[in-house]
Amino acid sequence: MDQQSDAPGHSDGGHSQSAETASSDVQQAPHSVGGVTVAQNGYQLEDLSVPERIGQDGELSFTVAGSDGSPVTAYEVEHEQELHLIVVRSDGNHYRHVHPVMDEAGRWSLPWSWDAAGTYRVYADIAPTEYGKKLTLTSTVNVAGDFQPTTPEVSTTTTVDGFDVSLKGDLSAGAASTLTVSVERDGQPETGLQPYLGAYGHLVALREGDLAYLHVHPEGAEPVGEETSGPKVEFATTAPTTGRYYLYFDFQVDGTVHTARFTLDTTGSDAVTPDHGTTHGSTSGDTASEDSHSDH
Repeated sequence: MDQQSDAPGHSDGGHSQSAETASSDVQQAPHSVGGVTVAQNGYQLEDLSVPERIGQDGELSFTVAGSDGSPVTAYEVEHEQELHLIVVRSDGNHYRHVHPVMDEAGRWSLPWSWDAAGTYRVYADIAPTEYGKKLTLTSTVNVAGDFQPTTPEVSTTTTVDGFDVSLKGDLSAGAASTLTVSVERDGQPETGLQPYLGAYGHLVALREGDLAYLHVHPEGAEPVGEETSGPKVEFATTAPTTGRYYLYFDFQVDGTVHTARFTLDTTGSDAVTPDHGTTHGSTSGDTASEDSHSDH
């Protein structure tokens, strides 16, 4: 049965809704994992404005306020961007990883429209210069309309835009583990992975339920110029707790960015990681093994 998503906080002109509609699972208290707080260490995501309904062209915009309440305008560059914006519906669908532009007053924005109704989480992944460390701030918005939430099953293989993408390895709670993503096209290992945001792949993991956030990148030698790699990208990461996680792998081939989605249950016992999802990884040019498309 479809659910009705309301969009409280409408402006009179019907152009946006406020981040004050954030659900109760996005708190302002400190938390042991990233991406579950509107405010963190004195920084806060404020004045989030988005289109209200499906198909309405508009703008997604917001500011990040510092401890003095003023908009932050100085950020460190992380993977070629000062801010990474992740938007995803609460059931893990309709994921987007984009990069808005900041104006002189410190307000971030980009053109925006919604493809589906529902409750969405918005994450700002930043490193304010004054603070000197990474932060992930989040808020929740509702997009009006009927929608049918889905519950993703465990999946370690997917096909996206003609690419067969597979995930091998365990996601461990409280212990480092290696995840290896392999990309094939037309049955052949894809060795044309291009540098994208300073790496050959980016991995975002969201914990089912509260959508706690881990933004992970491969380490090792950075791409040199336009040098390509593949078919494998490795990530070493630690899940903060046991549970089910949605994973999104961004990669670029022939100038186009693609996103492969997986769903994985953790192994191991509950633990808290010392930092919110920093990972270490590398790319590999080894040919994918014959079982690279088998489920785990």
